[in-house]
Amino acid sequence: MLFKIIIILLAGTGAGFINTMAGGGSLLTLPALIFMGLPPAVANGTNRIAILLQNIVATLNFKQKGYFNLKISLMVAIPAVFGSFIGARIAINLPGKLFNKILALVMITMLILILWNPGRNVKKHKNSLLNNKITTIIVFFFIGIYGGFIQAGVGILIISTLTIMSGLSLVRINSIKVFVVGLYTLSSLIIFISTNNIDWLAGLLLACGNSLGAYLGSNLAIKKGDKPIKFILTIAVISMSIKLIIE
Repeated sequence: MLFKIIIILLAGTGAGFINTMAGGGSLLTLPALIFMGLPPAVANGTNRIAILLQNIVATLNFKQKGYFNLKISLMVAIPAVFGSFIGARIAINLPGKLFNKILALVMITMLILILWNPGRNVKKHKNSLLNNKITTIIVFFFIGIYGGFIQAGVGILIISTLTIMSGLSLVRINSIKVFVVGLYTLSSLIIFISTNNIDWLAGLLLACGNSLGAYLGSNLAIKKGDKPIKFILTIAVISMSIKLIIE
């Protein structure tokens, strides 16, 4: 029992850190929960408890340090919440292997755009989030569907999308991302709870680890700026894309 607790806490701390800095931390926690003996659907639902608390901690920390824009955050979070209801319903019954392979290619493409010349992207698309509200709402509705479906890697999608569509720094983008993920995770969690796909003990243990990792990750993002985020984003995208393609 002690061994399982240690594994869950370590996986949660690593995932919380990676999720706050970039995304893809659920690739640590989902396999860990399944390794502990949870069915995949229960592991998927249980993971949402940790993600919810992790993003609450990160959002509060970003807000306290002055890196949070509520207006933009709500504009992208609300359509994501509606999408997450659909995604969570799909997650209960439908596998998404083909969609994961397509997603992997999309994420790699977005990463190349971000790292190749982010300055050009920012100048060209500055403030387009506010100027093209309909496009933004549609995009984040579909991001919400994916996030509600499987969660893993949604942070990378959000970071990539906001980098291309806005003139914000990666630190401020991360502050929006953790708010969006936290809000729609609450809605998808309701679906998993209503279908009894939750292990509360494992979820709360995982949440402790995720919250610690989120606190450490948000502090590092604030202190060190964009460079460590780009590095971790690159590692997360490449590793997760490979996993999605070979599955």
